[in-house]
Amino acid sequence: MRLAEFILSHREAILADWETFAATLLPAAQGMTRLSLRDHAPQILAAVAKDLSQPQTRAEQHEKSLGRAPVLAGAPETAAQTHAVLRAQSGFDIIQLVAEYRALRASVLRLWIDAAPLDQPGVYEVVRFNEAIDQAVAESVSHFHAEVERARNLLLAMLGHDMRSPLNTMLMTASYLSALNAGERVSVAAARLLRSGASLRALLDDLTEFNRATLGRSLKVTPADGDLGAAVTDELEQLRGAHPGRRIELAANGDGRGRWDAARVQQLVRNLVSNAIQHGSPDQPVRVALRGEEADVHLEVTNRGPEIAPSALDQIFEPLRRGPGQGDGHDPRRGLGLGLFIVREIVKAHGGEVQVRSAGGETTFAVRLPRQTLHS
Repeated sequence: MRLAEFILSHREAILADWETFAATLLPAAQGMTRLSLRDHAPQILAAVAKDLSQPQTRAEQHEKSLGRAPVLAGAPETAAQTHAVLRAQSGFDIIQLVAEYRALRASVLRLWIDAAPLDQPGVYEVVRFNEAIDQAVAESVSHFHAEVERARNLLLAMLGHDMRSPLNTMLMTASYLSALNAGERVSVAAARLLRSGASLRALLDDLTEFNRATLGRSLKVTPADGDLGAAVTDELEQLRGAHPGRRIELAANGDGRGRWDAARVQQLVRNLVSNAIQHGSPDQPVRVALRGEEADVHLEVTNRGPEIAPSALDQIFEPLRRGPGQGDGHDPRRGLGLGLFIVREIVKAHGGEVQVRSAGGETTFAVRLPRQTLHS
């Protein structure tokens, strides 16, 4: 009996094996019904049997073994793709999803070989069967990943949106308490609330921008004529207020006028200086240098302290990466590892570039921003 015929005629036995194995994939499978455990397995088996029954060239077989079978425009979602989405929504992980297909492959071949010894055509059909399973796995993994990413990005977006209202209320209340002049204890508590609220708002901003970037949207900037020096000076004044125990020095020369998104540039400065404060020596100043040239304006932020390992420099702007000495993430002041990623996205949105160098006990982040043309 050919393998395609065997699959269709012994479908119930194969599905029983699938169901039994799926029930072991805890905790996701706990409490699932038989119908849920089997999900789209009958349709997947039917698709595999149909695939085995159709003639294919060697080139078509090779592409399918790599999970790259041609997709017809407007074709409906395959059973493997739908199965992946439902498994993701049920809490399965990617390893459990692939394990289902591995178990299915083993189950079908074991039952078929037990029924009759393989002949030469049978050996060829085993190859074809493996190729069909590989294609189903590729379809499932692709859609599983897309569904998990969609859910993650939706969670980040909801988190950023829903936390802003209570955060703004907290900051407004702290500002009110600070303005009451109700004594040193109240003023100190209000200042502490304001600093904590500002840190939390920065984290939410980073989450929002990371979510935008991972959804394939470039960072939104709104350039306008302005003086970069004024924007940087204003941001540094705020940072000095938030970090009264640290020295932040500014050396500016040349023309800082051009077209920039001032708020984004201030966010860039805030992230770079905050990073320098975190990782720099507390008894050494953070030095900010702003230099205007004919076509560009250059910004550098330098701190003394431990150097960044050369192996880490290439990945330092990647999201969710932490620099040396940042620990395990339990310290809320450490952030989410998104600050430098946001810096890179802001610079890219302005058509510039950012680089980092770390040697001789100093680390410097160097930003180049094209001046662009001022509107008359």
